[in-house]
Formats: sequence, C-alpha cells, structure tokens
Amino acid sequence: MAVQQVGGPGQDVMPEEARRFVNDALRSVPLEGRSLCVVVPDSTRTCPLPLLLGAVHGAVHGRVSRLTVLIALGTHAPMDETQLATHLGYRPGRLAETYPGTTVVNHEWWVPEALTVVGEIPAPDVAELSEGRFDEPVVVRVNRHVVDHDVVLVVGPVFPHEVVGFSGGNKYFFPGVAGREVIDLSHWLGALITNAEIIGTPGVTPVRAVIDRAASLIPSERLCLAAVVASGSHERLNEEPNATMSTGLHSLAFGTPEEAWAASAGVSAQTHVRYLDRPVRRVLSLVAGRYDELWTAAKGMFKVEPVVADGGEVVLYAPQVTEVSRTHGAEIEKIGYHCRDYFTGQWERFGDVSRSVLAHSTHLRGGGTYDPVLGEERCRVTVTLATGMDEARTRALGLAYRDPASIDPDEWARDPDTLVVPNAGEILFRLRS
Repeated sequence: MAVQQVGGPGQDVMPEEARRFVNDALRSVPLEGRSLCVVVPDSTRTCPLPLLLGAVHGAVHGRVSRLTVLIALGTHAPMDETQLATHLGYRPGRLAETYPGTTVVNHEWWVPEALTVVGEIPAPDVAELSEGRFDEPVVVRVNRHVVDHDVVLVVGPVFPHEVVGFSGGNKYFFPGVAGREVIDLSHWLGALITNAEIIGTPGVTPVRAVIDRAASLIPSERLCLAAVVASGSHERLNEEPNATMSTGLHSLAFGTPEEAWAASAGVSAQTHVRYLDRPVRRVLSLVAGRYDELWTAAKGMFKVEPVVADGGEVVLYAPQVTEVSRTHGAEIEKIGYHCRDYFTGQWERFGDVSRSVLAHSTHLRGGGTYDPVLGEERCRVTVTLATGMDEARTRALGLAYRDPASIDPDEWARDPDTLVVPNAGEILFRLRS
C-alpha cells in the first residue's frame, strides 16, 4: 500500500479537508463485512480525536460488521465514561447518538484474560534488533480486541518521544495495547540508550525495530492514520470538534503503520523540534495541565534535557500534580529517581524491579554517573519539582523542591539564563550542531 498524505510542515489542514482525506483513504480499503478495531490514544496526547474518529465512523459505518474503539492506555489508569465522552466527542451515556454501532473499551492491561499471545521474538533476533543490548526472548502479548477483529486501524499523533525516538505507528500497539513483556523490554532498551540520545532521532531506532517486529506478529490487517498536530491545542480541539476554524492539524498520513508513521515523523521533526544555539543554565517547564501525575508530567524534563548545560537545573512547574503515578507510584517511591548508571551499577539490587519503572526513573533524572566503589551518584543536572506534592515527599524521591506559589513565570522569563517553556511536554528542544 502506497502511503497517502495531506498537509505538511507549517500547513493547516482544515476540518472538511481532513474528513475528505479520511473518507477517501478508507473508501479505498475493502472493509465490507469485515470487523474493525480502531486504536486511539488516551487523553495524555494532543489529537483532534472527535474530528478524526467522526470521519472514520462516517467512512466505515454500514460497511463493517463490527466497530470497536480501543483506548491505548499502555499502563495508564483507565478512562471513565465522562472522560471518554469528552475525549472522543460524544455526550456521556449517549455514545450511540454520535457513533451508532460502536463499542468503546479501555485497554485492560491489568486483566490477564484481556490479553492474548501472538508469538515470540527469539533471543538472537532480540539481540540483533537491540544492537546487542539484550540477548533474551520476549513473549509478544496484545489486547484480544486487536486479534479478534479482521482489520486494526491506529488513529493517533506523532511527537518526539523519549523511548522510541518519535511516537506513533506501531507504538500504539506496543506499549499502547500490549502486555508487560514488550513494554518492559522496550522501555528499558530506550533507557539504556538514554533519553538525550534517542529522543527525536529520525528513522528506525532499536526500540522502534523491536516494536515493529512485535507488531508484525499481529494476525489482523494493520492500517494507520497518523496525525501531526500543533502542540497546545488539546483542550480546544476536544471542545470544538466541528469547528470550521483552524484545528491545529498540520498533516495526516494513511497507510501501513510503518509507512504512515515514517511520513508523519518527517513532518513532526520539522514541527515539534526547537533549536537553540547554546545551552541554558535553567529551564522552567510549565507542564501542560493534561499531565496530572509525575509519570506523565516528567515529559517536561524529557523534552528539554538536551539543551540544559552541565550543572544546570530543570524546574517542573505542575501544581496540578499531587501523586507520582496512580499505577506505579508505590514502586517508584520505593526506588526514587536516579540516573541509568545508578541502576546498572547495582543490578543485584534492582534486577527484580519493573524495567518500565526503572526506565521512567532514569528518564526523569537524566544523565549521570555512578561510582560503585564510593557509592556515589553524580547527575548532570538538578531536577526540581514545583508540584502539589510537599517538600518531604519530593526530597524522599531524590529530587529538589520549590514551592510552586513562589514561582512567577513572567519574572523568570526576564532572566537571560532561564528558558521558560509553556505547555511543556510535547515540543523537543535541541542544540544546533
């Protein structure tokens, strides 16, 4: 299948143009009498889902035998009916009025019966894909809805990503609707490479190679509608699904997950990356409100780490964050936040900890070293939380603390040594080199 694309860097795809593109793309696919599962992101991703899902529904309703929308939670908390309605663009309890014949379900990653094994990647292949970082087989487990439908359509955005390089495509399967095996391996693989090294890397990274291989084991036909959207348009896009004004949608690509992702990653690289001429001493990340736990608010660190000078500081300003993680909080609070080498240098202590949790810890803490003789960890930058968590809890995590009430972003912006980043978490900052 040749990839189809509309829009591009700096362009603005209007709602009617987007609907026409989706309709034409899906009309070219033989869907009559076949079942369709549409995999979409949860609310932590900026995407005009009411617009896009409405267009998909309009193109397939009456043609497919069954239509299921599956929320790709990864290991995030499930969305309730009110959240789903806002996210997808229907009135709570009245799904059938907007999307007749449609079922909406969360990815129940915590329910073993909700998952099924589609195969295994042998150890030699894992070693090759990971460029020698792992030499172990990995079981590939995915949500049953993906396998139980004839066709699976991924609908979601592409952004620079701390684990895989650029998000989107097959990443909506792994980790989006996957079991823990591939999630843990892929996240720790990204952590071993490090956030600063892999984030915003074009092309197929080792992590992308692993998830592409895992996705190839899915027996259903896989398709993808990949979007590149303007950062920060999340709330308006959800509130105005039928607006005739700009949606912030720069481009859409349709094809296989590999093809559509590659086309959109090229646009994202020109849309979601800001370049600085020299490092900054301090960054104030004004974390977007959609990130309401540290697990996701940490993106305010991931996306700016490459431009922070050695010995500098990143301050995550997120008063809305009152907990580390609704899913992984206890495990994270037990180990705290540390650089990669702290864990690899003491693997006998941490080998039994979830690799996804270890990866999150290193991504937030950033680069550093660990001396096993002295038992001394040295991190490249200071990470400071200005959140709804108190000082004692923050420092127990191994992080610095500031009272969010003491921060005036306008005042900080006047400091020539400080970079203030609004709506932090999606735009990647890098140095020109």
